[in-house]
Amino acid sequence: MEEQRNIDKLAGWVLKIGVLAVIAALCWYFRSVLVYMILAFVVSLVGQPIMRLLRRIRIKGKSLPDGLLAVITLILILIGAVLFITQIIPVVAGIVRDASAMNSIDVPYNSLIDRFNDWVYGLFPSVGRDFDIVTAVLDRIREVINLSNVSSVIGSVASAAASVAVGLFSVVFISFFFIKDESLFGKIVCALVPDRIESSVNSTISDITHLLSRYFIGLIIEVVGVILLDFLGLWLIARIGPDYAIGIAFIAGLLNIIPYVGPLLGEVIGVLLCLVLKYGAGVGLNVPVWAFVLIVLAIMLAVQLIDNFVYQPLIYSTSIKATPLEIFIVLLMAGVMGGTVGLLVGIPVYTVVRVIAIRFFSDKKVVRRLIPDIDQENTDTLI
Repeated sequence: MEEQRNIDKLAGWVLKIGVLAVIAALCWYFRSVLVYMILAFVVSLVGQPIMRLLRRIRIKGKSLPDGLLAVITLILILIGAVLFITQIIPVVAGIVRDASAMNSIDVPYNSLIDRFNDWVYGLFPSVGRDFDIVTAVLDRIREVINLSNVSSVIGSVASAAASVAVGLFSVVFISFFFIKDESLFGKIVCALVPDRIESSVNSTISDITHLLSRYFIGLIIEVVGVILLDFLGLWLIARIGPDYAIGIAFIAGLLNIIPYVGPLLGEVIGVLLCLVLKYGAGVGLNVPVWAFVLIVLAIMLAVQLIDNFVYQPLIYSTSIKATPLEIFIVLLMAGVMGGTVGLLVGIPVYTVVRVIAIRFFSDKKVVRRLIPDIDQENTDTLI
C-alpha cells in the first residue's frame, strides 16, 4: 500500500512537471503574443489613473460608457507619446547632424592643454609634435556619431516597419480592453489557477496592479523632471541654445531610466556633446575648455543628486513600498543576471515577487525577516 502511494505521488509529480513543460513550450512559441500582452498591461497601468479621472466626469448626472472612456484614455496616451517624439526627436537629430557636419574645429588653447599635449608627446613621440588631445577626442566623437551610421540604423528600422506596425496595433488593441476593464488581466490569470487559491491570486494581482501603476507613473514624472532640470541648467547656466539643451536633456533623461549605469552614461554623452557643439557650432559660455567641461558636468551631477535624493526616494518608497537597501541589492542582482535589461525590469519584477511573498508566504520566517512590517504592507497595498 505504501509503495502504491509513493508511485501515485511520483506519477503526480511527473504529470505536473509535464504540464509545466508544455506550458513553458507554449509560452516560448507564442512569446511575441505574451510580449504584446505585457506591454499592453504596462500601458493600461499608465492609463488606469486617467480612466478613473474621466469616470468622475458627469453629463446630466451620468458618466460616459467605459468603452468610450477607454478610447479617450488611449487617445490621450498616444497624443502625449506622439507630441513627445515629434518635438524631441528632430532636435536630437539636429544635434547629431550639426555635430557630424563639422569639418573643422577651432579650439582655444591654454597653457594647461598645451602642457598636457607636450606631456603626451614626451611619452609617445610617434603621435607627432602637432598632437592635440581636444581635437583628437572631438574627431573620434564625429566618427562615432557620423550620419552614415545613423542612416544605416534608420534603414534597418525602416525595413522592420511592418513588424513594428503590427506590434503597435496589437498593443493598442489589447490595451483598450485592459483599460476598459481593470480586472480583465486578473481574470485571465485566475482562469489558469486552481479554485482554492483563486481569491488570493485575484487579490495579489490587484495589489500588484496598484503598485506598478504608481511606479510607472512615478517613473514618467522622474524622467520629465530630469529632462526639465537638465534643460534649464544647460540653457540658463551653460548657455547652450534651447534647441541643443532640450535635445541633450532628453538623451540624459531617457538614459536615466536605466539605474546606476544610465545616469553616468547620460552625463558622459551630455558633456561630450556640449563640448562638440561649443567648439563646432560656437554655442556655450566663453570660457576655457576645462572650465566649460566642469560647468556642464556640475550641472548634470546636480540634477542627478536631486534625482537620487528627491525623485527616487519618493517613487520607490511611496510606490512599491521598498527600502533603498532593498532596491540597491535587487538592482545589483538584476544587473548581474540580465545586464541592462535586468536593470530595466528588476524593480517591476521584484515588486511582483514581493507582493506574492507577502500574500502567500507571510508565515515564513525569511519573509518576515526581510519584510518585517507585513501587516502594514498588506494594509498599504490595499489603499
